[in-house]
Amino acid sequence: MVIDTASDRLGYVMGREGPYVQLRPVAGGREWDADPAQVRRATDEERLRAVAERTRALNSFSSGGYFR
Repeated sequence: MVIDTASDRLGYVMGREGPYVQLRPVAGGREWDADPAQVRRATDEERLRAVAERTRALNSFSSGGYFR
């Protein structure tokens, strides 16, 4: 997991496309391109926040609710 410091978003590294790193949000969704110079590893605290966010999203989807 990494942080795109330009957009302050947390994501998984999915690959590289040209000069960019492709990232996917931890709760799912569309990938976005990030400048590798503005991407850093997520801290332990940020990783815990991501796990909680992903768990909330999965629980919401599995119960037929909507994730907000």
